[in-house]
Amino acid sequence: MAFRFQNLLFSFFALIAAMIICRAWYSGELLFIFLVWNIFLAWLPFAISGLFSKGPGKNWKDGVVFLLWLAFFPNSLYIITDLIHLQLETDVPKWFDAILLFLSSTVGLLMAFISLFRVERFLEKLLSTRFIPLVTITLLFLGSFGVYLGRFLRWNSWDIISDPPGLFSAIADRLIYPFDHLRTWGITVLLTMVFCLLYFSVKKLPSYLSRTA
Repeated sequence: MAFRFQNLLFSFFALIAAMIICRAWYSGELLFIFLVWNIFLAWLPFAISGLFSKGPGKNWKDGVVFLLWLAFFPNSLYIITDLIHLQLETDVPKWFDAILLFLSSTVGLLMAFISLFRVERFLEKLLSTRFIPLVTITLLFLGSFGVYLGRFLRWNSWDIISDPPGLFSAIADRLIYPFDHLRTWGITVLLTMVFCLLYFSVKKLPSYLSRTA
């Protein structure tokens, strides 16, 4: 029986919600309720990427969709950094929290990669296909930089509207004085390599599986 991805996605959401409810009931606290918000933020670029026009021609509205997607894309990658909360000491068994955080990170990455694949299909209307991998790596680099801004500097996508001077100042400082912010670029490059390896591996899976079938 074939399942639509949306059905699998709903199953992920349902299992995560059930685990959060069980965790709250067991511990009497809402410590991990933040995962609901983070998963919603991770879902946004996935939803936005579904708004690209299906036709072969260029459409200015697609440009707006792309910019919106790019603004929210780091949120779907950011969720893997929630694994840091495993260090918290609570009454809940570590194995339970590890599964919950891993599951949330997995669904976030799945949505991130599908949205990125849709963006690649959009970019193929504008660029030669031989440039797409380089653009993809660049987008993952920008997404990784966004993850750094969110996790370590506590900026988020909404600050583009609510506090653009502060956000752009933090970004400009790291671009103008890169050697004063080696941790920024070290973390960004490491995350970029991790995301690239995962994304390109996932893209190769169908052809690999078809050869081994």
